[in-house]
Amino acid sequence: MAFQPRRIKYPKVHKGRLKKVSSRGVDLAFGSYGLKTIESSWIKVNQIEAARRTLIRRLQKGGKIWVRIFPDKPRTARSPELGMGGGAGSMSHFVAPVEAGRILFELDGISEDAAKEVFKLASHKLPVKTRFVKR
Repeated sequence: MAFQPRRIKYPKVHKGRLKKVSSRGVDLAFGSYGLKTIESSWIKVNQIEAARRTLIRRLQKGGKIWVRIFPDKPRTARSPELGMGGGAGSMSHFVAPVEAGRILFELDGISEDAAKEVFKLASHKLPVKTRFVKR
């Protein structure tokens, strides 16, 4: 699954600042259990994909997963050993800006103990501290 936009209007965007606490996406909307962030950060496409694959492998066709974030912010990078100046580099990857309190993943169709175990394994793949929440 490729978590990136099909097309973007502007390949170079400003960094912006992350708020301390999110006001959107803070409640469970689809599943019974969720993985909620405690801190704010950018999450890359490959980190989201790694966590999603961990969830799928551990579930073994036993539940339903919802991914509540989407990486739609393009980031640029310059080649290594390049001097200062010369502007921003070319488009490198996409990130999802995530504020504290945001729900990242939701699960349904499995027991609470199994959901805790699965989310614990998935949280190791993410660069933010997370917390298990239930409905």
